[in-house]
Amino acid sequence: MLLAALLTGTALLSACVVEPARPPEPPPRVEVVPPAPAPGYHWVKGHYRWEGNHWAWVPGHWAGW
Repeated sequence: MLLAALLTGTALLSACVVEPARPPEPPPRVEVVPPAPAPGYHWVKGHYRWEGNHWAWVPGHWAGW
């Protein structure tokens, strides 16, 4: 009985994934907004996205409706 409990506990713990704490997100970058490509577009600000083990900058862009 004890052996079964130990084996079950070992199996469950081996499936745990521990992710290290993420560093804080860096401050936003200053972007120069270019002119809109056409009427009806709106600017989507750039932002950081977590890429597995680091923060990656996603630049801003124009989006149409």
